[in-house]
Amino acid sequence: MGVVKGWEGRFYEDFEIGDVYRSRMGRTISEVDNTWFTNLTMNTNQSHFNAPFAEASPFGKILVNSAFTIALVTGLSVTDVSENAMANLAWDDIKLPNPVFVGDTLWCESEVLEKRESSSRPYVGIVGIRSRGLNQRKEVICEFRRKMMIYKREGAKSPEVFPITDTDWTV
Repeated sequence: MGVVKGWEGRFYEDFEIGDVYRSRMGRTISEVDNTWFTNLTMNTNQSHFNAPFAEASPFGKILVNSAFTIALVTGLSVTDVSENAMANLAWDDIKLPNPVFVGDTLWCESEVLEKRESSSRPYVGIVGIRSRGLNQRKEVICEFRRKMMIYKREGAKSPEVFPITDTDWTV
């Protein structure tokens, strides 16, 4: 019996223009997520952490930091589109059409728009996608385009880092 490999992500060859990938999991945003991200990034806009201030705003409650929203939607796309990225090249056309609040659950949908061989690195290709975040109310909460260098299957140099042991199983 051998070790069965798990999902290794898509390589350049696996992308086809027009393919749409939907995140398998959604992620519910907690107050801690929003507060920590806001503090870590030194964002002093009180609408992200001061309840009385936020309650007096047109939204009537604390807003989730939009940079966190973009980061989370990007993260939800990684399994589908950039697990084998060598580098991100660009984020463009970022739009935030609807607010995000603590307690919202987000998912990501990404569409492959373009792909081409890299002229400078033969072991990668360049893939362009557009992604959008959706909440539990089926509202689009963000959209953006992204370009990445994605390893080709034969060009990937993923080191084996799993700590293989010679110790026998005991159960």
